[in-house]
Amino acid sequence: MPTEFISLTFPNASTELNPLPNPTIDPDYLTRYARNLDDYEFNYTLVPYDSSHFDPWTIGATIAAVTKNLKVIIALRPNTLYPTVAAKALATLDQLSRGRAVVHFIAGGSDVEQAREGDFLKKEERYERLEEYIKILKRAWQSPEPFDWDGKYYQFKQFKNLVRPVNGTSIPISVGGSSGEAYRIGGSLADIFGLWGEPLKETKEQIDKIYAEAEKAGRTDRPRIWVTFRPIVAETEELAWAKAHRTLDALQGNRAEGKSRVPVDAAAPQNVGSQRLLEIAKRGEVQDRALWYPTVTATNARGASTALVGSVQTIADSILDYVDLGAELISIRGYDNLNDAIDYGRYVLPKVREGLKERESRTNGTH
Repeated sequence: MPTEFISLTFPNASTELNPLPNPTIDPDYLTRYARNLDDYEFNYTLVPYDSSHFDPWTIGATIAAVTKNLKVIIALRPNTLYPTVAAKALATLDQLSRGRAVVHFIAGGSDVEQAREGDFLKKEERYERLEEYIKILKRAWQSPEPFDWDGKYYQFKQFKNLVRPVNGTSIPISVGGSSGEAYRIGGSLADIFGLWGEPLKETKEQIDKIYAEAEKAGRTDRPRIWVTFRPIVAETEELAWAKAHRTLDALQGNRAEGKSRVPVDAAAPQNVGSQRLLEIAKRGEVQDRALWYPTVTATNARGASTALVGSVQTIADSILDYVDLGAELISIRGYDNLNDAIDYGRYVLPKVREGLKERESRTNGTH
């Protein structure tokens, strides 16, 4: 499969560097952002989920309506939508977008965040529920006949789905995480497995665990690996590092002033992925070629927070290092959301694709 690129959806001009107070959706901004991703040949955009924020389904449908090729990844927590309803909703979006729907599952990494919407299951139970949920979706998209389900978390009788995905049987399913439960469920059931940016050694170890779970489940294929970074890029190394330190100053200043989504007194994160990032950050600011960790500690590892810092060539080379490990999906988003996406589209994506073509030529013996 080819190397593909993912961005994150932003519905307004608020950024981590210049946060706007209680911003609403700006339809013009959302359209401009999505069309820039489409024009610069990003392959996907992730529409995130948060208990207090905008509905991803409506935003996803809007993006699909104003773009031609961009695939829309809907972030979905199982506690927010019954699986039979989700199966139809995803297939509906898939039909409306002519086959561009993808779903990314979030089992739930924080008991506090899950409780805000009435979900009081423990982490192990949330992963059990996710496993059952994915199995129901797959059956709903494939079964030509009505079927019953009598599971631990879901029970229903004679559900019949007349809303089929464009390909007739499936929509790509993504799972993310850094725990044993995530590896098991993603490795056995997912088409895509999402990781946050860790050093090459640790990333390889995680990929090996995911592949081992796929093999244990009897799969003849493997999940495609998705890795996420926050590139800070400029014309030269010196300019990039100056930009990185300005970014860090802004992140730290906004948090100190109460403008960040991460309070100054935020508790240690409960999810394994964030814990891993914070632990790695203790080893030093820079890992491998250009992986920078102060952005992790500045945000308490809230979400994908590891930066890549350097010139366009350095960023491209760093991304190619992960491609060499087996990553086929590279998610990049910056801190100045729209402008960074445009810079990535103009400079980083072409440079990575150029590097991929050179490697392919060498492999085929044409150089």
